[in-house]
Amino acid sequence: MAKAKAGKAAAKAAKKAKANEKQAKRETKVAKKAKGKEEGGDDLEAILEQAHKVTEEISTGPPSRRANSTLTACPSGNYLWCIGGEYFSEDGKAHFYNDVYRYSPDKNEWRLYTSPTSPSPRSAHAVASSPASGGQLFLFGGEFSSLNQTTFHHTSPSARSGHRMAMWKHYILLFGGFNDPGIKTKYFDDLWLFDTQLYTWKQIEFGPTAKRPSARSGFSFIPTAEGVILHGGYVKEYVKGKRVEGKALEDTWLLQMNAEDPLKPKWEKRKKVGYAPTPRSGCTMALWASRSTGVMFGGVYDEDTSEETMESVFYQDMYGYQMTGNGRWISLTLRKQKQKGKKPQIAQQKPQKDGSDTDMDETDQPQSAPKVATPGTPTEPEQTIPLPRYNALLAVLRNTLYIYGGIFERGSREYTLDDFYCLQLDKLDRFVCLKPCDVVFAENDDSSSDDSDDSEGDSDGSDGDEDEDEYGSEGEERGSVRNEKENRKEVTPMETDDKPEPEKEPEVDENDDAEDAEVDELTKQAQTFLGVSKDTTRSAEEAISTPLPGETLAMFYARSREYWAQKAHENSDNRGKLLRRDGFALAEERYGQSLHTNNSDTILNIVNTITETYRPVLKEVERILEEAGLDAEEIKRVGTGGGTSSGSRNRR
Repeated sequence: MAKAKAGKAAAKAAKKAKANEKQAKRETKVAKKAKGKEEGGDDLEAILEQAHKVTEEISTGPPSRRANSTLTACPSGNYLWCIGGEYFSEDGKAHFYNDVYRYSPDKNEWRLYTSPTSPSPRSAHAVASSPASGGQLFLFGGEFSSLNQTTFHHTSPSARSGHRMAMWKHYILLFGGFNDPGIKTKYFDDLWLFDTQLYTWKQIEFGPTAKRPSARSGFSFIPTAEGVILHGGYVKEYVKGKRVEGKALEDTWLLQMNAEDPLKPKWEKRKKVGYAPTPRSGCTMALWASRSTGVMFGGVYDEDTSEETMESVFYQDMYGYQMTGNGRWISLTLRKQKQKGKKPQIAQQKPQKDGSDTDMDETDQPQSAPKVATPGTPTEPEQTIPLPRYNALLAVLRNTLYIYGGIFERGSREYTLDDFYCLQLDKLDRFVCLKPCDVVFAENDDSSSDDSDDSEGDSDGSDGDEDEDEYGSEGEERGSVRNEKENRKEVTPMETDDKPEPEKEPEVDENDDAEDAEVDELTKQAQTFLGVSKDTTRSAEEAISTPLPGETLAMFYARSREYWAQKAHENSDNRGKLLRRDGFALAEERYGQSLHTNNSDTILNIVNTITETYRPVLKEVERILEEAGLDAEEIKRVGTGGGTSSGSRNRR
């Protein structure tokens, strides 16, 4: 009996010891698990911290040459932020950036910020700033392409570029823009609202009869207490059977926001009051908050003089749009320096017609600025005005306007500028160059460079005895470059006050007449050979759809890609690669038809004839090209008129 009790006690003790051992193991396991969690948490925080780490370094200078980037005033400090952009090198490669620069005006210092979480490289995006949470920048959209521009990528959720964003209260409003997959540019007129507190997008819908701005890109979009002001922009108009034409818009709208229900705003079109700028594109306004004014600088206006040629006028003038009340345009011209020891001459302004201060009819043209003549005042302030340009980056910090870069064209070449200027808007005394332009302009781009020089002279107020009205900075409409050329053609060197003595008429030699007739005939043949003869009756569609002599299939398709894509789109609903395949098939068929009419023997005979019989014609061709400053590469690029060419990608 005693032994049985002792055995039970021993078994009970062993069981209890085993239970205690299990409990100890369980506690050890829990302790290790907790310790592992804690160690793992530390690693995760370190990984996240490393992933969000921002590297800051002092840059040696401003950002490199670029276009279609953004320059934004910091909402919580005296800084400027420059983000992204693009640059096309001399070899035709497209380079996109995602770098972030900050400029400190107090130190005249640029700093570069990099982070693994930075936005991807892009251009033509939009940025809105908010002072909440110590200052925030919201970036949306843009585009990115391969080096050869064969593939374009737009960001989601709504793929677009060239749009604009503005901050109203804690909402970001986004309007317009375009999507360019490489075939046809599609423009948008939709309005979106982003709540920075909920981080949600909502599209604002309007009724079918509601008035609203048309689809566009590259417009001004600046916030006010009532809502947002929209002005101008650019759009390409596609008409079947005609060349694509770009249109610079000049209308102004107010988006009247509803504080109780932000999803129910109302568009209100504003009339032109004051000295409105002439129609132009590539001139987005920057907000001068302390004066409730939008500031505009530069721009470009393209005039289609014919189906095959276009003349561009570049501006370097400055305007302001006062957003209070019904809105009013003003001219921002540099103030003349007063001469010591003389009374300043006050210009007499002609009285305006009755009702000039009231709203003008929508069809009325902008008023011309009053002519101000102050002889004897120095023109030095005008000499500080930056070069004419479009797509310049503008930002206002306090009362200082900053202008960086832009695009300038001379002839058929585009130059991406990299100069940096500032101007005290409350003084309007002179521009200060913070960084000069390092771009070297070619002296002989082509024969059309004279047009650019003329337009530059029209906008530049530093030439000789030009008055402010000729400078055009007070809103006066400028004459076209073409009219100025015609006027210059009417003036000959013989039109002087001194009448020259009559000269004896030289005897007419029949041999000289024959030589002149032969030279004229050679010139006509050379122009016909080049395809630039004014007597040609080929339409633009025939020019773009017909292979040139000696042109390969690849060269022909590269020149007429957009034309065949549009033809293929008319016959099918395919898109993307399928549409490009159909377009190439049409181009190949047309190329084969052209070759079918000319066998190899005929082509060989033509080559021999040109080489031997028409050698004088070839010499005349070389002379014409040399005088025009054109090379073979440019001849291939422009062809015989460009057909449906849509021009520069900066005009979208």
